[in-house]
Amino acid sequence: MINSKSLHNYLKQYFGFSTFKGNQEEIILNVLNDNDTFVLMPTGGGKSLCYQLPAVIRGGTAIVISPLIALMKNQVDAMRNFSTEDNVAHFLNSSLTKSAITKVKEDVLAGITKLLYVAPESLTKEENIKFLRKVNISFYAIDEAHCISEWGHDFRPEYRKIRPIIDVIGRAPIIALTATATQKVQHDIQKNLGILGAHIFKSSFNRPNLYYDVRPKLNAAKEIIKYIKENSGKSGIIYCLSRKKVEELAQILLVNGIKALPYHAGMDSATRSGNQDKFLMEEADVIVATIAFGMGIDKPDVRFVIHYDIPKSLEGYYQETGRAGRDGREGRCITYYSYDDIQKLEKFMQGKPINEQEIGKQLLLETASYAESSICRRKLLLHYFGEEYKPGNCEACDNCLHPKKEFEGKDYVVKILKAILEVKEKFKADHIARILAGKTNSAIKSYQHHKLEIFGSGDEKDEKFWNMVVRQSLIARLVVKEIENYGLLKLTEKGHEFIANPESYMLSEDHDYSGGTDTEGLYGSSTAAVDEELFSILKDLRRTISKQKDVPPFVIFQDPSLEDMAIQYPVTVEELQNVSGVGVGKAHRYGEEFIEIIKRYVEEKEITRPQDLVVKSVVNKSGLKVYIIKRIDNKRTLDDIADARGLDMPALLTEIETIVHSGTRLNLSYYIDMVVDDEHQQDIFAYFREEAESDSLEEALVELGDEYEEEEIRLVRIKFLSEMGN
Repeated sequence: MINSKSLHNYLKQYFGFSTFKGNQEEIILNVLNDNDTFVLMPTGGGKSLCYQLPAVIRGGTAIVISPLIALMKNQVDAMRNFSTEDNVAHFLNSSLTKSAITKVKEDVLAGITKLLYVAPESLTKEENIKFLRKVNISFYAIDEAHCISEWGHDFRPEYRKIRPIIDVIGRAPIIALTATATQKVQHDIQKNLGILGAHIFKSSFNRPNLYYDVRPKLNAAKEIIKYIKENSGKSGIIYCLSRKKVEELAQILLVNGIKALPYHAGMDSATRSGNQDKFLMEEADVIVATIAFGMGIDKPDVRFVIHYDIPKSLEGYYQETGRAGRDGREGRCITYYSYDDIQKLEKFMQGKPINEQEIGKQLLLETASYAESSICRRKLLLHYFGEEYKPGNCEACDNCLHPKKEFEGKDYVVKILKAILEVKEKFKADHIARILAGKTNSAIKSYQHHKLEIFGSGDEKDEKFWNMVVRQSLIARLVVKEIENYGLLKLTEKGHEFIANPESYMLSEDHDYSGGTDTEGLYGSSTAAVDEELFSILKDLRRTISKQKDVPPFVIFQDPSLEDMAIQYPVTVEELQNVSGVGVGKAHRYGEEFIEIIKRYVEEKEITRPQDLVVKSVVNKSGLKVYIIKRIDNKRTLDDIADARGLDMPALLTEIETIVHSGTRLNLSYYIDMVVDDEHQQDIFAYFREEAESDSLEEALVELGDEYEEEEIRLVRIKFLSEMGN
């Protein structure tokens, strides 16, 4: 029997450490006593040691099931560095040659190898199952165990097959380890692995050194460049959801003098691993990556993690932000958020099985709630992982440092609790919010909930408000979400007591990010820090020119362009072309009068122009622009152009609109005549010529009515802007 003293001796002998971190010692003793073990330990907490030390102490070989080949190689290299023998650890996967596989198997059967790393895909191969049945297995370690759960942020179907294969190979104790798991995911993991009776070890999820900040997504690229330059020389990771965005952002950082490299699964493995190594070796300061980057990356001095796009789940967000400040020092976690991004992610789910869509939407709802909430972000995150954060203010998040005004919410909370009981605790937050706000949908009608007395009893507030009340009731533990049917709301004993004896309860309104969308993507301009006086002067000038030219004001320059002029203060035609939505054509056609008025204004007010905020553009955008212009000149259909460049039609129309707004004249009549009938063309053109106060698509859809499709309005609007303005 191994006691605490001998375990410390082994720790010093094999790994050179004198003390254990957190609850490592208890976990290791539990594994050595042949108990099934579930370990929930945040990034940087020392999960690997929990199976590495018992593996080298015990007889036999520990089978470590790990999801990534690169991660396995790192782990094996690390183990070999601790040992005098290289064959103390091996991995078995598709990257090995036949002779290398033979060598691995010989070492394992000889009992020399203490840890054998395998991917779940390798585990399912018949030849490997036959081999492993001959091995003296000390225990199984399932790393990144959240991959088992469909509710986890990195679900992998092959992980669901692990337990049946273990039963075929031969049962031994199991240790499952993960850095992120809600109670729902934890239950899923234990159930699937058949270890519901496992000893559970949870470490605190609180990372006191991390600062959490969610910002509206208004020209995030410009803000990111400014932030990185203010923190020159510090290491950072920027996460984007798409490979295309990774490439674009990495390039725009480079042309602005920042040592940045891209990383995503679409790159060839040599380039990808080369970029990772350059980041680890500090040859690059910033890595711009998809979520493919970071699993098992042990770089302690990452000082900032920026999410250009909101992640798909809070587990993903926590894991990715957890890569900042692993040495316990500074770590800033900045996320750019727009509700538009949530809607895009929901669209990506279409076509997936209904069950996957439902799970994905629930996870997205949690993420949106976190972003929009005005209560302590640390409290929210820890609550999500089943941990209570008792201090009222963490003083290390944007919401605590800049709190929103609170108001008495007792009556609203009681209303929510009663509504949950009224529908027998069988519905989710959005359904409850809809009932109180008096909004119907198919679910409300099919359950006859529009006939309940409480339906519409809170219609003075909208669904967003009632969802906020639900969320804050969850934090207060008046309500819980059921684990088996995740998302169904149930009252706790505390919730029942609150209904019986309501007491004062302060609430705070959510943030409103509905207007915060980076419409110009990486190349656009911020509406922040607009000089309102100059903006007003420029609008007056635009109005005067529009009367002279007899065209609507928005045909000359749109509001975002004027706003950008009131930020950048361009005083030459060349500088004006750096303004959002202004191309060479518009700069020369209308620019002189605007430049003159800005120049006078700058001199009179003695303004120092913020040239540091001017972001240099990159060429890939203009490459697409040239491609589109040439194809339209050759009268190619827009469907052909979209297919050739991997765009959907709305995305292509957005590109064409940008071209036209910048002052380039395009003749789309050949295509419009094919897809929009003459009468509709005349009506839409006349609307923009005579009635429209702006080029707003939403206003046009309302004014023109249901018989007009969004796409045909956009097409004719392009024709109008091109003919009238360019």
